[in-house]
Amino acid sequence: MLNPFGILLALIRLLSALIIMVTFILVYSILSRIFFKNTQERAFKLRSIYIRIITAIFGISCDVEGKARAGTALYVSNHRSPLDPVILLHYLDAYVIAKAEVANIPFLHTGAQLTGVIYVQRESKDSRYSVREKLVEKLKEGINILVYPEGTVNYEKKIMEYRPGTFIEATKNNIPVVPVILEYYHQKDLWKNRSMTSQLFLQLGKLRTKSRMRIGEPMTAEDGIMLRDNIMEWTQSQVNKMHSDWKGSVFYDTKS
Repeated sequence: MLNPFGILLALIRLLSALIIMVTFILVYSILSRIFFKNTQERAFKLRSIYIRIITAIFGISCDVEGKARAGTALYVSNHRSPLDPVILLHYLDAYVIAKAEVANIPFLHTGAQLTGVIYVQRESKDSRYSVREKLVEKLKEGINILVYPEGTVNYEKKIMEYRPGTFIEATKNNIPVVPVILEYYHQKDLWKNRSMTSQLFLQLGKLRTKSRMRIGEPMTAEDGIMLRDNIMEWTQSQVNKMHSDWKGSVFYDTKS
């Protein structure tokens, strides 16, 4: 349950993020029509500046180990919270595979389209197939892709089984896959049986959000299922290690 201060803090943060987003989009749209051409590099730069500002406003800190690959790669990450992309894209220039419902959020949809998104209807086999084709197309153009292969958020310590399609396409097209894990210090940062609005208010109602990220080395394998299994094994071992080393973490304290 949020206290009045938490509700007010979250509201101020969300309104600030929205106002800044609208300002960025409008100014960039005008300037890109008059003074320069919109490019993917410039769009990523715009997103990077915006994310640096809102992570400070949101009180997010992240201890990062590892670096994004110099060349093009497919990045796959576990999924804990609606804030995951905000943190990940602070350190990575990439298109994001996102649920089609995001397209119904006006300014978020506009910003996502401007800086790079591929929407998927996860319940539709045709949509998933189309997304895999688009994913490969963009990677061959030299654009990184970020995927959440669990298919949904997961609040359990044990990761959910990664869907194999992404890894099969990566293997078929000789695309390196970089595993990423992102974990949070506090249980309130886990998206568990709440609406997105409720979850954001719960997270942003805290003064600070502490997180950790580990970017692994690129991985390949003889076939997609083997690659998927190897990455899942690495991811689970890193999740376990991260929390065992994270003194005082209340991530798995169900009373918090």
